[in-house]
Amino acid sequence: MADFRLVATDIDGTLITSDRSLSPGTREVLERIPVPVVLVTGRPLRWLRQLYDQLSAPLPAICANGAVIYDPDTDEVLRADPLPGELLIDVVKRLRDTVPDVSLAVEIEDGRAFLHEDTWTIRWEHDDRVRVIASPEELTAAPAVKLLARSATADPDDFLELVSRTLGDRAEATRSSSSALVEISAAGVTKAAGLAWLCERHGITADQVVAFGDMPNDIPLLSWAGRGVAVGNAHPALRAIADEVTGTNDEDGVARYLRTLFNL
Repeated sequence: MADFRLVATDIDGTLITSDRSLSPGTREVLERIPVPVVLVTGRPLRWLRQLYDQLSAPLPAICANGAVIYDPDTDEVLRADPLPGELLIDVVKRLRDTVPDVSLAVEIEDGRAFLHEDTWTIRWEHDDRVRVIASPEELTAAPAVKLLARSATADPDDFLELVSRTLGDRAEATRSSSSALVEISAAGVTKAAGLAWLCERHGITADQVVAFGDMPNDIPLLSWAGRGVAVGNAHPALRAIADEVTGTNDEDGVARYLRTLFNL
């Protein structure tokens, strides 16, 4: 068996198929694997249920690109690193000044609620945890584990570059969507930082971790892990820094790699 003590994997575009289902083959591997598995995702807490319902047992999760670390056994947020109010106000102002067509939204309450401007045209959910803000000030009234910025006209990669340049070292900017949607976290908050904190609690070092991903928000994760594996459908920027490339998410790329790695 390989000398790895933990598997860390992104969810969307990586572990699950394009229709957001967990294949029977992947489920079997997750049940048989001899080391812990941690989900490391851009998803908020409230989106975990969709995957947990497909698993025999829920897995620990690092959500919102590292801002929220969640233990499903105790239903407890072990750690949260939100954008504080003053920083959030500053970042929002900079984005409004730089991007004329920017539309904004925030994940609050550790990712249990989502507030967005009325110009936010993406409709992911329909429940009372998701609502339109009553005034611009409401967007920055509470610390946010993630700020989302969207442009209806920009190229996705160009938009990420623009936002990153605008914010500098004030905050982390990344993306996991195929559209011009940028996800913003507090400075130093990344998937890698969240996983490093969790691993330290369990005495696991970076070289003992194998990690999987598909998009630019996975670059810190795959760079930090002892072995970083991109799925075959991964963004070119992630493939460029990965140690290896496996099959696509629709080909059970993660499961195929783990079967070989652990002789399952």
